Amino acid sequence: MAYDIKLADRVREALADTPNVEEKKMFRGVTFMVNDKMCISVSGDELMLRLDPEMTGQLAEENGTRPMIHGGRHMKGFIYISAERFRNKKDFDYWVKLALDYNPKAKSSKK
Repeated sequence: MAYDIKLADRVREALADTPNVEEKKMFRGVTFMVNDKMCISVSGDELMLRLDPEMTGQLAEENGTRPMIHGGRHMKGFIYISAERFRNKKDFDYWVKLALDYNPKAKSSKK
């Protein structure tokens, strides 16, 4: 699984004060689970976020973003963000906050 280790370290640092964080190898990289729910993934040099499904359509139309497609269909609530969209700390923090803000509302897939 090839993923940007420095980017994963940035995510770890951003989530350092967040309770109930667990890392799992998935999505061709590393996924950060918060409260047993997928929150942020690092895949290659991109972030994949779980966020409000109502936002994904609008955000996926912006430059440097794309929807998550699985089995030929767009996965509402999941979006890839290219490195150009989070080079500086302010932009990076914006994306992390979107994912963390949605996490309490997200459904857990844990049985």
